[in-house]
Amino acid sequence: MAIARHMVKVNGVRRTVKADGDMPLLWALRDHLNLTGSKYGCGAGLCGACTVHVDGRATRSCQVRLADTAKKTITTIEGLSKDGTHPLQKAWIEHDVPQCGYCQAGHLMQAADLLQRVKAPSDADIDEAFRGLVCRCGTQPRIKKAVLAVAKAGARK
Repeated sequence: MAIARHMVKVNGVRRTVKADGDMPLLWALRDHLNLTGSKYGCGAGLCGACTVHVDGRATRSCQVRLADTAKKTITTIEGLSKDGTHPLQKAWIEHDVPQCGYCQAGHLMQAADLLQRVKAPSDADIDEAFRGLVCRCGTQPRIKKAVLAVAKAGARK
């Protein structure tokens, strides 16, 4: 294990993480930076609970090595908005999406990425973007309604 100092830019702030460069970004965020919104689900990049943005794109943080983030910009659910007023966060509440909440950060970050890339996503676009993301509570239909509502309103940050 080679402990080193790694400079990372997370939610607009440069931070130092003293850890092994092979550590998954998820653990650096949770254990070293106390950003616990991203969750551990499968550890294999399949479920999406750990999704963050790396250079603006939805990325499974359990699959990214800390050492590979040096010149990248990372946004976590905590950085989506400072006060929970991002249009997607509001739509999640309006459409009663939250249940247990475990997967919500990953789904919100995936939705934000989709809406940055596709102005007016179709049902098929949403299905493709969320393929593989797990929500055991079965809120996928409400997630889709929330994403479509934000797209229709043209509200993005």
